[in-house]
This record gives sequence, structure tokens and C-alpha cells, in this order.
Amino acid sequence: MNENKTNINSYPGHMAKARREIKEKIDLIDIVYEVIDARMPLSSKVKDIDSLLKDKPRILVVTKYDLCDKEETDKILKNYEEQGYSVIPVMLNQSGTTDKIIKESNRLLEPMQQLRIKKGLKPRSIRALVIGTPNVGKSTLINSLVNKKVVSTGNRPGVTRNLSWIRIGQGIELLDSPGILWPKLDDQYQAKILACLSSIKEELVDPEMLAMFVIDLLKRLYPERLKERYKLVNLDNEENILEEIAKRRGALKKGGIMDYDKTYQIILRDMKENNFGLITVDRLKEE
Repeated sequence: MNENKTNINSYPGHMAKARREIKEKIDLIDIVYEVIDARMPLSSKVKDIDSLLKDKPRILVVTKYDLCDKEETDKILKNYEEQGYSVIPVMLNQSGTTDKIIKESNRLLEPMQQLRIKKGLKPRSIRALVIGTPNVGKSTLINSLVNKKVVSTGNRPGVTRNLSWIRIGQGIELLDSPGILWPKLDDQYQAKILACLSSIKEELVDPEMLAMFVIDLLKRLYPERLKERYKLVNLDNEENILEEIAKRRGALKKGGIMDYDKTYQIILRDMKENNFGLITVDRLKEE
């Protein structure tokens, strides 16, 4: 195991720059679309974001809702609503879902527009900031709102690198921002969640550590899915689990010896490609 990668940390320069620019431009913003991943609705929420966004109205846009365990995710979303968030789960490739975001934006900003009218001014375009951790679906959300591809997307972090304004035809201007993390990933469990669902670059993480984390996570939360995926009989011994996966997936070297690296990559790829079915890896802490 690579000891340098057992502790995950990822805070490249463009994230620090993005934070500075958001702070500089926040007074231009009317509303914030904070994007989180429905499969990790706690872990994918940017820490210390409130200090950046001041008291701007905010919509929590929950992407990849079609990929999550809705029963578990909905518990967390209900908790967010109880905290006062406006929460909109969306399936971004489904037509009409982004209309909810437009409608809610107009509702939240009605007082601002009415104030302009009282002053003898016309209502103006809404200026919305799109913010979230890497690879949670910000670019896909923007493309859905615009109704065409205007920003690149990909199942990897770091596609968007700079802040940029995008005008869409429904009276909204979007300020797109790079995926951001926080300067110190002090919660390593959360960091591993982010890494196994592609919010942290895989080259920054030890594959053995992360693959074993995925195995342990699935053993605890979705044992039957793990058994079903690899046709496992039991989950008693992690070494046996790896050997069975290697045999069934042909991850063997000469002489039938397990290829550990290949086995780890099979597990990580299955996690990133949602091959364990509809799962949610976060849980609310019990009181």
C-alpha cells in the first residue's frame, strides 16, 4: 500500500482560486444552486460553504436521484428540509425536471423582483451561482437548464476549471464554478466516500485502501448486493472475498495467482459505474 496515499487530501490551486472569486462575486448573485449527489447527500455537501455564500437564498439541487437508494436518501433530504433548505431532487436527463428549479427560483426571488417594481424598475434576469464538490453533476445541470450542451461533462473531477457566466433563455444567468472541496479533508471517512464516487482524482488515492473501503462499506450497508455482484457465498474473510472476485473476473496471473491491482480496479470501477445497483452510502447519525 502506498503510505503517501492512505490519508486523502485534495485542494489544488484552482479550488483556492475559485473560492476567492466566489467571495469577490457573491454580491452580484441573487440565488445559489448548491448541487449534491443523491448517492452521498451528506458527504458531497461542501463544508464551510455558508461563510462563502452569506445569506443568499439557496436551492439544494440533488442530482443522480435515479441512481440512489431513495428510502435512505429521502431521510437525509427530509432532514435538510427541516433545517430550512429548499430541496429539489432531479433526474437531469429526464425532460421537465429543471422546470422545478426555475419555478422555485422565481418563488424565492419574488420579494426582490417586487421591490424593483416598487422602485419603478423592471424585473431583471436572475443571477444564480452553481456550486458543489467535483463531479456531482453541475455541468449536466447547466446543460439541462440551457437545453443544450454549453459546458463539458465527464465522470471525473476537474472538468470545469474557471468561473464563467452563462446566459439561458428563461430569465436566468448562471455563474458556473469549478468543483470545490475544503482546504483540509479532516474527515477521512467522508474523503473516502468522495473518492470512491469520483469526486477526488483516483491518482491521489491508494487503490488498495479504497477498494477495501468499498468492500467494507458494502458489507455493512448492502451485503446482498455485494454477494450478488460477485456470486459470493459468504463475506466472512476479506482475503477470500478478493480471491473470489479475482477468480470470477479473470483477474489472475500465471499459475492462478491473484492479480491484486486488477482486482482492486474491478471493485472501484463497479462502484463508480453503479454496478451494485441503487445505493446511498451516507447515513444520518443516530441521536
